[in-house]
Amino acid sequence: MSVLNIHPQLLQDCHHLGQLAATELLLHRNASLPWFILVPDTELADFLDLPAEHGRAVLADCVAVSEFIKKLLGFDKVNFAGLGNVVPQMHLHVIGRATVDPCWPQPVWGNLEDSEAYSPAQLEEWQHALVRMLDLKPARSID
Repeated sequence: MSVLNIHPQLLQDCHHLGQLAATELLLHRNASLPWFILVPDTELADFLDLPAEHGRAVLADCVAVSEFIKKLLGFDKVNFAGLGNVVPQMHLHVIGRATVDPCWPQPVWGNLEDSEAYSPAQLEEWQHALVRMLDLKPARSID
């Protein structure tokens, strides 16, 4: 999958970090908490409709991102969801949560106000860590 195949709303809302084994990895632009979005290369709209092997590969990417959030970023709680009510393209949310985050214990949807953006240095640091830890194939540029 290329960046051209990712829904424009996702590209507007997120930084494109690169490609994992079965998904494109995005990071939501709101730096209040680590909110990763994984986009599988499929025309199907719902995760539960994926063929078993493809679903396992996509889920393995989600688990790896969750481990990154917990081990490297130090969060004990990770929310995982696949909604697709606004953006029809299949995408899965993997979000680090903490009792001190700005919308705890509510869901992030509709409760997370705008915040400072990620600095270019922070984006590059996380991208390099994801390359080392998850074998991320980095995007040419993080936009």
